[in-house]
Amino acid sequence: MVSFKELGLVNTREMFAKAIKGGYAIPAFNFNNMEQLQAIIKAAATTKSPVILQVSKGARNYANQTLLRYMAQGAVEYAKELGWEHPQICLHLDHGDSYELCKSCVDFGFSSVMIDGSSLPYDENVALTKKVVEYAHAHDVTVEGELGVLAGVEDEVASEVSHYTKPEEVIDFTQKTGVDSLAISIGTSHGAYKFKASQCTRNADGILVPPPLRFDVLEECIKRLPGFPIVLHGSSSVPQEFVKIVNTYGGQMPDAIGIPEDQLRKAAKLAVCKINIDSDIRLAMTASIRKHMAEHPDHFDPRQYLKPARQAVKDMVAHKIVNVLGCDGKA
Repeated sequence: MVSFKELGLVNTREMFAKAIKGGYAIPAFNFNNMEQLQAIIKAAATTKSPVILQVSKGARNYANQTLLRYMAQGAVEYAKELGWEHPQICLHLDHGDSYELCKSCVDFGFSSVMIDGSSLPYDENVALTKKVVEYAHAHDVTVEGELGVLAGVEDEVASEVSHYTKPEEVIDFTQKTGVDSLAISIGTSHGAYKFKASQCTRNADGILVPPPLRFDVLEECIKRLPGFPIVLHGSSSVPQEFVKIVNTYGGQMPDAIGIPEDQLRKAAKLAVCKINIDSDIRLAMTASIRKHMAEHPDHFDPRQYLKPARQAVKDMVAHKIVNVLGCDGKA
């Protein structure tokens, strides 16, 4: 077993407490490869922002759990090389679907895990979440639970419909499970196609405009759990400049749409202290690679197209930190 502290990582307890008090949110960026990790760390170090590195079950399988552990340790050392004297970096399991997976991640040096029992009957969700909490807390690893179901598709997580969180359940759930943070459903969704056209209107340019988030549900949860860390999943904004580049250079992403950034900023100023972003990183990287390969058909060295792709991800991450989540200068 390896403790996250040996890797130089931190759990979410202190960073969430500061975020709630300061009216900002911590970015949780999913990554799958070295270039994405480099971009996230460089942006966080440059802006002096605490950051959560998220890994899904699929990404963990893709990267290999042993390599992932050393990548996380390397990320901490890389941040120090960039001048970040005391990096605040958390390694978090996103959407853990079993006790065994969460336990394995704790044993391999993760500093935070999410157990997603939201698709289970309420009592089963409570029992599973509590079991994970008991093991994780014994190793000072923080745990995120979930109430409500998000629509959309992301790796192994998929649902045709969303079910808003029931505010009347949040007190009972957090007290019975002992979770450190709670992911709720207020209208965000997974993937790059967060809404159907029938759910949206179109602006003058023909771009879909999604329905507003259910801030009434969020505010009711906050009222019942004052000062408790709330998490939003499925919060990529799906920047249209990236969608346009993808479509211009051979891609097919019609009507890809995300969560407007002004709504995410509003949520961050409330008790939402962790906002998950995955699709935007994928889009920034893919758009850059498609454009580069179209403009340089003779290139075959991966460094030639991954370098600008890495820069695109870094710029996008820095933008989110400074202009959306408001967490720059907080680490």
